[in-house]
Amino acid sequence: MMIASVFHFRHPWFAAIFYFCAFIVIANLIHYVLFRILKKKEEQQVGAGWGLRRYLSQPARAIFFLTCAGIALPLLPPLPENLNAIIRQGIAMAVVACLGWFAVGCVYVFQEIMLRRYDLKAENNVRARRIHTQFQLFRRMLITFIVVVTIGALLWTFNDPRIWHYGSGLLASAGIASLILATAAKSTASNFLAGLQIAFTEPIRIDDVVVIQGEWGRIEEINSAYVVVRIWDLRRLIVPLTYFIENSFQNWTRESSDILGTSFLYVDYSIPVEELRTELRRVVEVSRLWDKKVCGLQVTNLSERTMELRCLVSSRNSSENFDLRCLVREQMIAYIQQHYPDAFPTTRFAATSEVPLELRGTSRENPQSASPGTLESVGVSDRH
Repeated sequence: MMIASVFHFRHPWFAAIFYFCAFIVIANLIHYVLFRILKKKEEQQVGAGWGLRRYLSQPARAIFFLTCAGIALPLLPPLPENLNAIIRQGIAMAVVACLGWFAVGCVYVFQEIMLRRYDLKAENNVRARRIHTQFQLFRRMLITFIVVVTIGALLWTFNDPRIWHYGSGLLASAGIASLILATAAKSTASNFLAGLQIAFTEPIRIDDVVVIQGEWGRIEEINSAYVVVRIWDLRRLIVPLTYFIENSFQNWTRESSDILGTSFLYVDYSIPVEELRTELRRVVEVSRLWDKKVCGLQVTNLSERTMELRCLVSSRNSSENFDLRCLVREQMIAYIQQHYPDAFPTTRFAATSEVPLELRGTSRENPQSASPGTLESVGVSDRH
């Protein structure tokens, strides 16, 4: 009682500071206990502890601090009216901004919880890629909406009716503002609309295998204005969103990641095709790259010197199929080298030599009359 009376009557500022610090300690204690529990859940791999700690820890701490400041404000001694209004206005605006920050964190946590169920590393990850792509696009739109609402709410914290009017206009005319921005920045608006089309029609998804402008790669990232394609040699191809709406391209994993691949062999007519077909089956059966669905060898073309053999094999995805096709080429070439070395494409020449009668007579009667060049050419022909 004595301490309280000293604080209240003799040291009002000290009492206010004491209560404020006490509230801060209590708020930090609550924050520590709450997020300590979430950390335990993270370690046990239960719940969404990691996402909550990562995205909500700092905004929650800021909200606790501002709440303590708002509670301690009435305990202060009487302040000048202008100073009191400025402090209250600052606390109110800070609370609104922190609530917007907290709402953005909630969007990220929700995405983290939902995407945890869909593994992009699964063999058949079509649904997972679809969900990841849609969540990335919707997350950006939600964050944009939260930012607009937060700015409008900040304007509403002022006591000036004129500023209230601006806040109401900002919240009520978001659609009109979007049209104005679309007129002023056509390319940005086109990319935004292309993002909506991609989210709903799904021509591409995260981790899709695509061929764009002759480059093979995977969709690594879908941003609000462009798409990052990771090329097979680790280069990055930056493509505007509108490209995927306005141009044609190859998507190898649109419906499924399964894919067929071909390897061509060019061999002599003398090779037995059935034995090569048996060898191809043996090669793929011992490889983990084959998905045990398709394996075939066919004569697909003939030329005057060679046969074209097509080895058709299937795999779970395009990367494994590329490796399997290389393996088929290597093993089939080695088999032909070992068992049918003469069956590789060859060019046959039939050399004939006939000396004209008049040249023969001239040579017998007078060998000196034949020019050295003629005799040399005849000799070369005879050797062949």
